[in-house]
Amino acid sequence: MDLDQSASTAPVARRNIVEGPGILDSRDLPDDDFSELWDAISLDSDVKTRLLSQALLSFTLRSRVPRAKLPLHGVILIVGAPGTGKTSLGRGLASKAAEMFETRTSRLSNPSDRFENFLYLEVEPHSLTGAAGGQTQKAVTVLLGETIAKYAAERPLIVLIDEIEALATSRSKLNMDLNPVDINRATDAVLAQLDQLAERFPRLLFIATSNFVQAIDTAFFSRADLVVTVDLPGLSVCKQIILDTLRALAVPYPPVKELVNSPDIPLVARACLGLDGRRIRKVVAAACTFEKMTAIDPSRLTVRDLLLAAEHAQKEARFAGNLGPE
Repeated sequence: MDLDQSASTAPVARRNIVEGPGILDSRDLPDDDFSELWDAISLDSDVKTRLLSQALLSFTLRSRVPRAKLPLHGVILIVGAPGTGKTSLGRGLASKAAEMFETRTSRLSNPSDRFENFLYLEVEPHSLTGAAGGQTQKAVTVLLGETIAKYAAERPLIVLIDEIEALATSRSKLNMDLNPVDINRATDAVLAQLDQLAERFPRLLFIATSNFVQAIDTAFFSRADLVVTVDLPGLSVCKQIILDTLRALAVPYPPVKELVNSPDIPLVARACLGLDGRRIRKVVAAACTFEKMTAIDPSRLTVRDLLLAAEHAQKEARFAGNLGPE
């Protein structure tokens, strides 16, 4: 076999494999883009280790220990403020878990012990919500009970549900102006389907995220095997995020490397305390907007620009906070 033939038979990751109501994205795992997200996320503690360990444990134990003795649902919940990287973390977690299992089990002799050909589905919950008449309940039942069940029966499956509170809404805090009957039924449907799927498909893992934990039904919390809070970055993580962003900027603009080694970077990190990771990365871009020549040539970026951009970002964050609910 020549080189060209060998390359042509190498496995190629596929995307947009599954289409249908509620499906925002679908792809084979592992996925290079998702793995890069995982590597790029900086956190204060061992959050990434716990998340990955729980994902691996879910696939390891659920097919071997009866649910009556160990009632795992195959659900991980990631909560935290907007901009803390929860969605990226969930996507990266899916890829890393698949990567570890495929690498470690591909040589096992017993096919039932192998974990290969993982599939990823991402659910857009807001596309499932109907105005009335039980439409949300029906859409949830079809998505979970038919679409997800179908693919979970075929191969190991990881499903990301962003903003889970849109589907598993707290039934004790329903707004009477927003068709509470339909919302109540939709939450019931989610919980019932999770129970059924957990019983039937031990190689199915849900990763859910939320910015608004108060809106999640308590029964969904009880079904989560692990709940992890992603906090705003501390000082050391602020510094890591700034340096990581500057290093990326230095690839097309090499003079920026001088900023990476600047003794004043800790001052910039301190100026970013209280901002989420997304805002901190945007601070670096915003720092290029104070001078037209820097916008044309970001290699002219200075520490002073970074400090000024951090100050503006803090003001914007305070303003956005004042616009939110009290």
